[in-house]
Amino acid sequence: MEVRELYRRIVPHASALIQSASHLFWPARCLVCQNSIHPDDEGLCADCWQNLSASVASDYCRRCGRDVSPFGIVDGRCGGCREKNYHFDGVARVGVYESTLRSLILAFKFSEKTELDARLSEMLKQTLVGCGFYEQTDVIVPVPLHWRRKLRRGYNQSYLLAKRVKPADRVVSTDLVRIRNTQQQWDLTPAQRRRNVKGAFAIRKGHPFKGKSVLLIDDISTSGATLNECAKTLKLAGVEKVYTAVLATAFHDE
Repeated sequence: MEVRELYRRIVPHASALIQSASHLFWPARCLVCQNSIHPDDEGLCADCWQNLSASVASDYCRRCGRDVSPFGIVDGRCGGCREKNYHFDGVARVGVYESTLRSLILAFKFSEKTELDARLSEMLKQTLVGCGFYEQTDVIVPVPLHWRRKLRRGYNQSYLLAKRVKPADRVVSTDLVRIRNTQQQWDLTPAQRRRNVKGAFAIRKGHPFKGKSVLLIDDISTSGATLNECAKTLKLAGVEKVYTAVLATAFHDE
């Protein structure tokens, strides 16, 4: 028997044996709860998959991103944003910031689990495909981090998402920059959030934005203040339309 033929017969069985042994000594764990799972479970246990499905299944306002029944939309707006003026022109979101989706985002953002960008960006891309404005955008722009925060974290999670969701014929631009090291938005009131990010962004000289339609990418929107300030800055630079896409919304009572 030729060596090549022997190799073809042995290697598949050896690989299967090695894989079985690795599962025995190093069993797969759920990315969220760390319970043992089968390798074919795609990283999550049954309970976490169920919780994830629940957090991405609800209807939402395409203008601001809040949870809302389709019957609560009038002229493209929900009751929560009817009296508000936004500089961005629409929102696509994967789900609400809770349960499994929240745990995945936190691990991706703060625990250096950058390998999660493939899973999270795929969910975001599927959302974008059905949103109605994905194909209308010319440039993909991640919400920027201040250089100090990026230095501490080592990466901008929004940039990693933007690279993966961009169509092949479009570019990711980093010409939107954060010029103030703003504090975290989570514990601030809506008014404090708006003040916190006011004037925090700028556009680099020689930017490619004039007359273009931009898709702005971020991980979480807690009130829309950051997205709104970014959209305002982009439109002052000549952008015609700014659409936004986030993994999750987490609106607090206003």
